[in-house]
Amino acid sequence: MTVHFVGAGPGAADLLTVRATRLLAEADLVLFPGTYLDPDVLSHCGPRARLVDTQHLDLDQITGHLVEGSRAGGQVVRLTSGDPSLYSALHEQTRRLEAAGVAWRVVPGVPAYAAAAAVVGSELTVPLVAQSVVLTRTRARSTPMGQGESLTDFAATGATLVLHLAITRTRELMAEVATEVGGDCPVVVVHRASQPDELVLRGTVADIADRVEEAGLRQAAVILVGRALAPVGLREGGESYLYSADRDRSTKRWAR
Repeated sequence: MTVHFVGAGPGAADLLTVRATRLLAEADLVLFPGTYLDPDVLSHCGPRARLVDTQHLDLDQITGHLVEGSRAGGQVVRLTSGDPSLYSALHEQTRRLEAAGVAWRVVPGVPAYAAAAAVVGSELTVPLVAQSVVLTRTRARSTPMGQGESLTDFAATGATLVLHLAITRTRELMAEVATEVGGDCPVVVVHRASQPDELVLRGTVADIADRVEEAGLRQAAVILVGRALAPVGLREGGESYLYSADRDRSTKRWAR
């Protein structure tokens, strides 16, 4: 049997893909990250599904459940918050499954940063402002960052920054980027995007840490930093050439 790593999106029960809900309905065993998901997500599970919350389990314990469920011949779903391609420990878990001879597949989900941008109605790439997005985290009680992955260097590019797993270090991180983007650079923090207890904090590099600390945020939040995040009425930038009236839309045929 195949273990399915399924992106559960930002946590809202109605932001899963059709494929994800079908797999959950058919599953015999579902492992889920209870820290990040709205419990309503599990309403897609069938009545026979055994549910395992992984928030207090280590990787070997989680993999043990996956291997056991697969070898028992059941349909196994490992839910991940957001999309499995970002900070889901997919690499570590699939390496263990490969060693155990267990087949696996990945089903994408709505990433948390996309849900956060949608909540505040922001495009992260605005012409003549920012055409790149940097998805990163920082080092605290976690594995080291790769060589050359400096937050200051990322900020210097002018790209929109998306900081995951960083909410408890907001103040020191804003101090790091301030020299490159300026204290007046817009910042948006979205806690539990799309969930019932969603919270949005708007501010600048200079003052967002105060707002985060006042709100008491400690987890499940994404920090967005960049000029593209300015409120609509204050947003600068150009317009996409793709949709410009000046663009040549004539049909071109290849010469034979």
